[in-house]
Amino acid sequence: MLKGAIVGFGFISGKGHFPAYQKRDDVEILAFADVCPARLDAARAAAPKARFYPTWQELLANEKGLDFIDISTPPNGHAEIALAALARGIHVLCEKPLTTTVAEAKSLVDGAREHRRVIFPAHNYKHAPVVKFAQDVIRSGRIGTVRAVTLNTFRTTHAKGVKEWRTDWRRDRKTSGGGIAMDHGSHSFYLTFAWLGSLPTHVTAKTLTLDRQWDTEDNLNCVLTFPNGFAHTFLTWTAGVRKVVYSLQGSEGALVIDDDDWELTSNGKLEKGVIESDWMDASHTRWFNSLFDQFKDAMRSGDFVNRELREAVACIQIIETAYRSNAEGCRELPLPLDVEKL
Repeated sequence: MLKGAIVGFGFISGKGHFPAYQKRDDVEILAFADVCPARLDAARAAAPKARFYPTWQELLANEKGLDFIDISTPPNGHAEIALAALARGIHVLCEKPLTTTVAEAKSLVDGAREHRRVIFPAHNYKHAPVVKFAQDVIRSGRIGTVRAVTLNTFRTTHAKGVKEWRTDWRRDRKTSGGGIAMDHGSHSFYLTFAWLGSLPTHVTAKTLTLDRQWDTEDNLNCVLTFPNGFAHTFLTWTAGVRKVVYSLQGSEGALVIDDDDWELTSNGKLEKGVIESDWMDASHTRWFNSLFDQFKDAMRSGDFVNRELREAVACIQIIETAYRSNAEGCRELPLPLDVEKL
């Protein structure tokens, strides 16, 4: 039985992570921390036998014997909380983005190695059933070598936080670290790593802020150059529909995913199908068990600086460089940090 604690009982942990933990027979959540009294009350209602703290510092100071913590706070607090947990010998599952800067991300890699504890990002999109199907298609060779991918993510607004605490925190740069690129970019970027089988070398990006009441961007256009191809990512919070549309173009065929629907062209033949993946459920509870099983395996095997962690650092490098590309007239910029050597 793994003993865990949750820091930040907002939407994703309240509707996604904790309900998934409740259904597992190998996890017990012993404690919660949240700066919002109303959210602590919500945690008490959900888990009356647990212990509750108004700050993460008090939780870490008082809880003994924790195996892991689940950090589900806004991004500006991720690095500090994770480093403090590592120093106490606690494994860390952290919501994306792992951090808001490359420097912070590298400090977590160093901390994981020094304290011999796992840092694991919540890169949950790769656990969607239709995304797993895409990976199976690539492995099968049915579309040959993937040379280009497009990832279009349409949202009608930014993801809203809980009503009891700063519902629009994702649009406040000091709290979020950025707009849609920071909040959602990781999901698209780590999928490109898997589908193109490598890490990108350069990025070109354009950001736009259509809703100017906020200080963060709500649209991102981004091209990633890979050693063996390219990826185009478009993210928007100002669409008229909620949807994901992905395409994988291979040397022998192609796969197009439109939410749960897929079309596979291979050897001149077209196949179609549907794989229910709950894209409309923003909590993504259905995907969480697969992700947590990977985290559990990393803890068991001592894979402290794991592949997922390195990919998280790569995502932050892309986001940080994309912002710089936009600021410098959408120039193509290199991605110099070799995360494989971290």
